[in-house]
Amino acid sequence: MKRIFVFFLLVNLAFAANAQKYMTKSGYIGFFSHTSMEDIKGDNNQVAGVLDVSTGDMVLQALVKSFHFEKALMEEHFNENYMESEKFPKASFKGKITNLSSLNLSKNGTYDVTVEGDLTIRDVTKKVSAKGTVEVATGSITANSKFPIVPEDFKIEIPGVVREKIAKNLEVTVTMKYLPL
Repeated sequence: MKRIFVFFLLVNLAFAANAQKYMTKSGYIGFFSHTSMEDIKGDNNQVAGVLDVSTGDMVLQALVKSFHFEKALMEEHFNENYMESEKFPKASFKGKITNLSSLNLSKNGTYDVTVEGDLTIRDVTKKVSAKGTVEVATGSITANSKFPIVPEDFKIEIPGVVREKIAKNLEVTVTMKYLPL
């Protein structure tokens, strides 16, 4: 009887610990470039992520080849010329919600958050800070953010011949719909 009690206690503790972690394999990251010559939009709906609401820690990872474009030629140039996705197959973010102590993520609602961490693209890691929202609904958490990045900061070389077609700052949009682990 004692062993059964200990077993159930351990199982309940494991579930309680996991209740603080949320995960997705179908998050979204997109980027948008607007110039007077051309708009470029890349979308990736296969982003994996984990959010620990007890610590505010979050990790995101995206396969570069999972970005899709309106024009096949844009996708080819993105993967072969700019991102070199064979050589650098993943992009990632590892960070933290910095204002977690002022939030109550156990209660349904929408909360303004600030996230800081390390964004890695093409094996170049840069510190980033972004504002966003976290919406808590029974059984799920949705996180949203928009922030700019500069391609050259990540050693993405843009040839002079197309430089005027690509914005100096790209707008990155992130939407992660997490479910409990």
